[in-house]
Amino acid sequence: MTVSRVLRNRGDVSEATREKVLAAAKKLGYVPNRIAGALASQRVNLVAVIIPSMSNMVFPEVMTGISEVLDGTELQAVVGLTHYKPDREEQVLYEMLSWRPSGVIIAGLEHTDASKAMMRAAGIPVVEIMDTDGEPIDSAVGISHRRAGRQMGEAIVAAGYRRIGFMGTKMPLDHRARKRFEGMTQALAKAGLEIEDREFYEGGSGFVKGREMTQAMLSRSPDLDFLYYSNDMIGAGGLLWCLEQGIDVPGRLGLAGFNGVNLLHGLPKLLCTMDACRNEIGRRAAQLIADRVATPDQGRGAIIELSPEIALGDTIRRAAAD
Repeated sequence: MTVSRVLRNRGDVSEATREKVLAAAKKLGYVPNRIAGALASQRVNLVAVIIPSMSNMVFPEVMTGISEVLDGTELQAVVGLTHYKPDREEQVLYEMLSWRPSGVIIAGLEHTDASKAMMRAAGIPVVEIMDTDGEPIDSAVGISHRRAGRQMGEAIVAAGYRRIGFMGTKMPLDHRARKRFEGMTQALAKAGLEIEDREFYEGGSGFVKGREMTQAMLSRSPDLDFLYYSNDMIGAGGLLWCLEQGIDVPGRLGLAGFNGVNLLHGLPKLLCTMDACRNEIGRRAAQLIADRVATPDQGRGAIIELSPEIALGDTIRRAAAD
């Protein structure tokens, strides 16, 4: 009984006895059967984290935030990747829920009807992350991407740019990029402007795509004076191409991305960008789950909207934009 209490981290056991039991378990290579232990409670101490990708810099930082919080609890994150495909998300969610996790953290607010039904019927805390522009199943932590797009559009207009091009992922696959695009076009419309050229791509973000799209867009629309990229990685590729061509950035051509990727601080110029609050989103989402597991009604229905800020960098006319 004493060993059982130690291994389940329960009961009144002296620290000396606890250390002896844990040392013996470690020496024997013993791992407790969590599934057997979960039969009575019908739950395992797993938090299903369902995200689109780990191939860029966005979601690893979210995962870091989640881990920083869950490391102080009995909960453990288990990750499933959807590759931005709704049907894949549905399959991953089905498999994850079959293990009866204690909670779900899932990217985005847009899901198939079947995925929504599964989350509503699961009877566990569900936190949708990255986006607050919509109605969550339960709770949500993120930013307003429409507001972020409007803020960037307002900064572009204030800096004196008038002929704007947009580059990003194909909108049906990236709802958050679509909302930023919508927000930016609203801000431009208030100033009597509109997007003059646009380019979309599929697949992972990268420098090469940014270079290729920038070259193609400026070849067909040489009078553009600002390029807005849906993420920093393609924006960095575009910046490098422009500098190689001797284009005056930000005088002749302004550039901006999104995500605030620290990796890009080594570029010849700092890209104008906006921090997506990735680590804080992960931390807040994990804390909501941990709180709800401890106290089921605490935080139910919470919507936490964080406020990203524009970092002007070196690729927008700073004096006019300030």
